[in-house]
Amino acid sequence: MTARLPVLAAVLLIAAATPTLALAQEFSPAQRNSIETIVHDYLIAHPEVLQEAIAELDKKQAAADAEKHKDAVKEHAKALFSSPHQVVLGNPDGKVTFVEFFDYNCGFCKRAMDDMLTLMKDDPNLKIVLKEFPVLGPGSVEAAQVAVALRMQDKAGKKYLDFHQKLLGGRGEANKERALAVAKEVGADMDRLNRDMQSPEVKSTLEENFKLAETLGLNGTPSYVIGDHVIVGAVGLSSLRKDVNTAACGKETC
Repeated sequence: MTARLPVLAAVLLIAAATPTLALAQEFSPAQRNSIETIVHDYLIAHPEVLQEAIAELDKKQAAADAEKHKDAVKEHAKALFSSPHQVVLGNPDGKVTFVEFFDYNCGFCKRAMDDMLTLMKDDPNLKIVLKEFPVLGPGSVEAAQVAVALRMQDKAGKKYLDFHQKLLGGRGEANKERALAVAKEVGADMDRLNRDMQSPEVKSTLEENFKLAETLGLNGTPSYVIGDHVIVGAVGLSSLRKDVNTAACGKETC
C-alpha cells in the first residue's frame, strides 16, 4: 500500500485551501481518512505541487540563513575584517574586504587560489584577508601553524603570499615538513619561525578562526565572507566577482 501523508500535514493543506476548516479542532476517523485520501490522490495526480513546495521551502530557508549570516558577520566584524591575527593582502584600506577560510590540503582551495589572485590583481580597492582553517587532518594543522608563524615575521605579507602560493599550489600532502621547506625557500628566518610555532599567538590565531567558522556555519573550505555575504564552496571567479561588486556598489556589475 502506498503511504499516505500524515493527518496533520493533510489538515494543514486542506485548511490552507479552505480557511473555515482551520478552526476545526477535531476530526472523526472517517473524516481523517477522507482528508488523507483526497490529499494523497491529489498529490499523486499533481506531483509537481510537492516540487514547488520543496523549492519554496528551500528559498525561505536560504533567505533565513542569509539573515543569520548577516547578523553573525555584523556581530563579529572586528574579528573577521580587522583581527591582529590575520593576513592582509591587496589594499589594506580597500573599500571591500574579501575574507577566505582555507586549508592547505584542500583540492578546491588549490583551484580557487587563482580566483583570489585574479580579483586582487584586477581590483586595487580590494582588501584580501586569509584565515587558516585546517580541517583536513594533522598535516593541515601543521601547515597552518607554520603559516601563522611565518606571518608573525612578515608584516607586509609578501613572503606569506609567496609561501601560500607555493604550498597550496604544490603537489602532495601539506604537512610540517613540506611547509618548513617552503618557508625556507621563500626566505623565512627559520630559527625565529621554529620558536614562533610554539608561541601562544599560533594557538590563538587558529582558535579564533575556528570559532569564527563555527559562528558563521562554515563546514568546509574554501569559504568566504564578502561584505555581509557568506559563501561556502569554490563557487568560481565569476560568482565571487559579482559578490565583490555587490558589496562595492550594490550591483553585480559596477
